Amino acid sequence: MNYNIYCGDSMKVTSKGIINGYIQDKYGKRGNQFNEVNSCTYSLPFLIEEFPENTVCFAMVLEDKDAIPVCGFSFIHWSVADLEKNEVSENESIKNIDLIQGVNSEFKSVGVQKASIYIGMAPPDKDHTYEIHVYALDKKTNLKKGFFVNELYKKMEGHIIDSYTLKGIYKK
Repeated sequence: MNYNIYCGDSMKVTSKGIINGYIQDKYGKRGNQFNEVNSCTYSLPFLIEEFPENTVCFAMVLEDKDAIPVCGFSFIHWSVADLEKNEVSENESIKNIDLIQGVNSEFKSVGVQKASIYIGMAPPDKDHTYEIHVYALDKKTNLKKGFFVNELYKKMEGHIIDSYTLKGIYKK
């Protein structure tokens, strides 16, 4: 099974946290770093390679479309805007206060500011496939911490010069 979707000419995204198509336990409900509502906050690392020379920054959205039958919508686990480097280390969502992070789907429970970080995988019904969408942009979005994903997509419109989707499965 191919877990990667190529949308542009050359960009590639990999993660040391995804091995043979499976996301390692520490990035989800079997991890050991949690917030006040018991969601894992130890974020996945990823590396962006072979991106266009005229890339100004990157944007990223981590979502779970398998959540739709469970909660009624595609669950957003993490989003980042105006990323000016091509590598994000594990747990950088918490460690790097300079990351411009958007609101995850947990915001109704913990508030916008506390929900502007990574939250890990916790599939309740079966194994879920998670998608890391990375976009190379020709200009910054100028979004601030706490943005919503729809705002990110509106700001990226007409400025995506390449993209890549990396998929991984997290076991129930």
